[in-house]
Amino acid sequence: MAAQAQQIDLAFGVSTVSSASSGNVSAGNFSPQTIGGGAYPAFSGDFLIKHNLGVSGNVAWRASQNLYFGYQPFRPIFYDFNGIWVPPLGKHAAAELMGGIGVESVRFYQPTFICTFTGCTNYTSSNHFLGHFGGGLRLYVTNHIFVRPEAHVYLIHNNYEFSSGHATRYGVSIGYSFRSEQ
Repeated sequence: MAAQAQQIDLAFGVSTVSSASSGNVSAGNFSPQTIGGGAYPAFSGDFLIKHNLGVSGNVAWRASQNLYFGYQPFRPIFYDFNGIWVPPLGKHAAAELMGGIGVESVRFYQPTFICTFTGCTNYTSSNHFLGHFGGGLRLYVTNHIFVRPEAHVYLIHNNYEFSSGHATRYGVSIGYSFRSEQ
């Protein structure tokens, strides 16, 4: 068996997020507001170093603002950094399994701008540490271009603004593998 060359993969996709609904608040530490729903554009990339093992990163954000308790515009953004394993499943497919850590950043928008020496913004952010687990199935339509159905689970620490401390993102991405011909 020949040694595998290093590989870089980049992808863009669209997904949605599901989470506990606002009516399913079970603990007193959570607000009756869901983080779920909406379209989430996402970018991802990975670098496979050796034996289909490597590192990866993802960023996904809600495309449009949602309303927090019916009046406060907000937008969640998920960032994660992972270890990744991409075992081949034949010539035109590969599994994708990852796990790591990240941040949920929820931007709450204001009607006025606040300016400091670093610039002006019209939002404040609430940031939370998270654990991330994800997977997908790369289906190669050419030797370099793939379509990937995928799912991601976020375990969000101290996510008291929303109904639950976990969220699931699922969708599909189109990507390109920078790899040697096989």
